[in-house]
Amino acid sequence: MGSIRKLPTYYLPHGGGPWHVMKEDFGPDSGYDALEAYLVALGRRHGGEVSSILMVSAHWEEPRATLHFGAKPGMFFDYGGFPEHAYRLSYPAPGDPGLAEKTEALLRGAGIGSGRETARGYDHGAFVPLMVAFPAAAIPVVQLSLVEGLDPAAHFALGRALEPLRSEGTLILGSGMSYHNLRGLLSGSPGVAESSRRFDDWLAAAVALADPEARRAALLEWEKAPSARECHPRSEHLVPLFVAAGAAGADPGRREYSGRLMGASVSSHVFGA
Repeated sequence: MGSIRKLPTYYLPHGGGPWHVMKEDFGPDSGYDALEAYLVALGRRHGGEVSSILMVSAHWEEPRATLHFGAKPGMFFDYGGFPEHAYRLSYPAPGDPGLAEKTEALLRGAGIGSGRETARGYDHGAFVPLMVAFPAAAIPVVQLSLVEGLDPAAHFALGRALEPLRSEGTLILGSGMSYHNLRGLLSGSPGVAESSRRFDDWLAAAVALADPEARRAALLEWEKAPSARECHPRSEHLVPLFVAAGAAGADPGRREYSGRLMGASVSSHVFGA
């Protein structure tokens, strides 16, 4: 790996369940081909310059920010009702206790308490995008939980504390979904397309605000956005964006990927690239 540059941060859509191994079951018009191509391109773009990954998944919440300190994380299949082969997946990327300790120290320095654990495996919000983007599973990964209550300002502060990691070869990934209303998706309602588009366009405009404080203020008021609660009845799939935006510091953001999954508009956002 050559000289280390300051890496960008990302907010990625991880899709529904283990879609990456059963795209045919979702149908040819599901939109997953485009998401797969985007994640593959992301991995190729950064694979040679990333020494470690800090993953913030929508699928892990704890009373306080918690880091996985295990050296060999297993798999946590936090989904149900899928074919048997979806429960035999493996992503043997090593953990990185050293990165976990460094992250813990940064949080402590920012006055943010944190916890440790070693038993929990990679959840599907983590392992699905990682398996697509970095299939060799050679880059060490540390998972960092969300904090119960899902307070946007607290997660911005969490991200802000982590910004120095970007200059040390660590790629910070927030994994969620810019639209996450399962009832809406399963209903087949034509209103999903319009409500998701309105919110997604608002999100893209907010992320792209050049002034970092204006961007932060807009995102913290996300509930006032068009169709906000229609798209996020609960915000756990949006909150990883706040961590990525906090870790961006003053670096600008932009919508990098925009597509449709199961009829809903979804997007990926990058900061500092």
